[in-house]
Amino acid sequence: MPVVIRQSPNQIMMMKWGLIPSWAKDIRIGYKLINARVETLRQKPAFRSSLYTKRCFVPASGFYEWEHKERSKIPYYIKLKSEELFAFAGLYDVWKDAEGKEIRSYTIITCDSNKLVAKIHDRMPVILRKDHEAMWLKEGETDIDRLLSLLNPYPEKEMEAYVVSSLVNSPKNNNKSLIEAVKTGK
Repeated sequence: MPVVIRQSPNQIMMMKWGLIPSWAKDIRIGYKLINARVETLRQKPAFRSSLYTKRCFVPASGFYEWEHKERSKIPYYIKLKSEELFAFAGLYDVWKDAEGKEIRSYTIITCDSNKLVAKIHDRMPVILRKDHEAMWLKEGETDIDRLLSLLNPYPEKEMEAYVVSSLVNSPKNNNKSLIEAVKTGK
């Protein structure tokens, strides 16, 4: 996925989703670290170092969450009402395999859901406000309290969510119909 990092000027780099800390012994740890809870960024060794020096953001137009109902999962597409691109707050790291080949990987930071998303799921990705993006990437910024203050649920009044096709449940499917609303019995 394309990820934006600060490297005077900002750069877009392709990275693997699922953070592999530089010190990891096993690359498979990345499968467990696709998301990072904002509440534990300071405590978890996998995130602590990156919080100081390897912050990034992930451009997006929307995201999916699944509502659990009895025996089914209902997929929703969630986006900004303005339909603008936005940025998920993230952290990245660089891991080297035994031959020295580098793998750049990232995690998306999550927070408690706003009222809109809470009807579907209790967590949501942190969407940075446009005026917070530069501070999140600012080189040399080590005031962790200031940085953490940027990581809040996005205002629900600026977002919308709607049910989409269950075809989104398979990675084999990848087309525009996966973000189109479907009629429901509601």
